Amino acid sequence: MNTNTLQLQNETEVQGIQLTDLVKEYGSPLYVYDTESIEYQYKKLVGSFNDTNIRIKYATKALSNISILKYMNKIGIGLDVVSIEELKIGIKAGYAAKEIMYTPSCVDFLEIEEVISLGATLNLDSIPFVEKFGMKYGSSVPLCIRINPHVEAGGNHKIKTGHIESKFGISIDQLDQVYSLVDKYKIDMAGIHVHTGSDFGDIDVFLKVAELMYEVAMNFKNLRFLDFGSGFKVAYKKGDKETNIEELGSKMSASFAGFCKRYGKKLELWFEPGKYLVSKSGYLLAQATVIKPTPATTFIGLNTGLNHLIRPMMYESYHEIINISNPEGPKQKYSVVGYICETDTFAWEREMTETKEGDVLAFKNAGAYGFSMSSNYNSRIRPAEVMIYKGKAVLIRKRETLEDVLKNQIEINF
Repeated sequence: MNTNTLQLQNETEVQGIQLTDLVKEYGSPLYVYDTESIEYQYKKLVGSFNDTNIRIKYATKALSNISILKYMNKIGIGLDVVSIEELKIGIKAGYAAKEIMYTPSCVDFLEIEEVISLGATLNLDSIPFVEKFGMKYGSSVPLCIRINPHVEAGGNHKIKTGHIESKFGISIDQLDQVYSLVDKYKIDMAGIHVHTGSDFGDIDVFLKVAELMYEVAMNFKNLRFLDFGSGFKVAYKKGDKETNIEELGSKMSASFAGFCKRYGKKLELWFEPGKYLVSKSGYLLAQATVIKPTPATTFIGLNTGLNHLIRPMMYESYHEIINISNPEGPKQKYSVVGYICETDTFAWEREMTETKEGDVLAFKNAGAYGFSMSSNYNSRIRPAEVMIYKGKAVLIRKRETLEDVLKNQIEINF
């Protein structure tokens, strides 16, 4: 793959396929994913680390279509999952369970027992569960624990996970209890994990957390890996600050090498990118249903809404929106809204090319937390998904029907 391709590509096409042609073939709304973009991001990440035993575990929750997971497996990426369902889909996609990191939050311990029976790598983030684990499994099953470093990093408060009030991880102030439990039950500590939040741009904060992790790691004698989560920031519009992956790789490689020397052996360095790998790969294509002038603004109404892309409403995220039916037309300002009975405004007074009813609009950076957070709100159906692989479009999820919405409902006759 030419690494310059993604920089030069026409914004109205993917791998030579016109996005408007995909709407003609598969209808709209439609999610489209570019596999070349995923591979480009992956190679850029691993290529930024020097002389480091690096392992990438894709954060499945970002985009969990089984065909996407099979593609990740094909190019050498492991999995990070947060539910038993994601784990089972990963296994069905061809992954060996041991290649999958399972990091639950507040699940029933019965789910953890099932995960252990399947053979996945287990990552626990609470002292009560570490104790339950120790009592039942002792040293027979390797364990990783998730640390809360009390460091706030990331974008929107809802995606910051390393601060002191977060539900995630075991507080660094409670680690003495963990050390006691590990000694008491002879727990085989395979790794330690941290994830401070999504959309961090400050590499120095990341390195500060790494130093905390190293200090904790010195208390365990037989670790195999350190897992630093991810949260790498991607650009949603021109001028956005991104995580400088090359700088991170250079500084983290040196930092980790120094730690391994102090520890006495080389460990694996794990990361769990989700958005970083798939965000840029994805497009949500929708059609304009109405152009509605008002005294305040001119609305473009679409045949999609927060039921298909909730991030702008939930996280106030920005998505570039392009009229791919009229990419070179004159510019004017529009407010882009959805068809849900809710205020689902995607953009307010956004400058775009002139738009008419029936035009196809493309939401960029829609690969992460788009379809995976979609719903049937207002009893609307969810869209189809298409993967572009080696210059060909492949349907990887059929569009839902009303029968899909109703299939698990039980109708009572009165």
